[in-house]
Amino acid sequence: MPVFTALADKMRWHQARQGLLAENVANAETPGFRGRDLKQFNFEEMQGPFSSASVTTTATQPMHFAVGSQEGSNAFGAQQMANFEITPEGNGVSLEDEMMKVTTNMMDYQAATGLYQKSISILRTALGKA
Repeated sequence: MPVFTALADKMRWHQARQGLLAENVANAETPGFRGRDLKQFNFEEMQGPFSSASVTTTATQPMHFAVGSQEGSNAFGAQQMANFEITPEGNGVSLEDEMMKVTTNMMDYQAATGLYQKSISILRTALGKA
């Protein structure tokens, strides 16, 4: 089933990213070390021909928050982040940024595992094995 494959791939991506982020944190004081990160996981690349459905959002009232990448809007909570700072020793790891990435990665992993578990539960219920 494509949804299980996509969620399993997403969880593996988060596990690999956690390893890289831990390496970045461990080397935060190493002179000349440059942090690494994985390319952002993209469900569209994973789904291929499985789905052609799309969802769009529209602000129907002037007091609604801006959504997506609407013309002239800054999506609610979106902000540009500086890539990283280089210390005098040549280290390119910001411990604060890495810890934020670790926390975000952990929350995203927990969300993916929750979706996976709920999908399994729904499937079991549908099969009458709940």
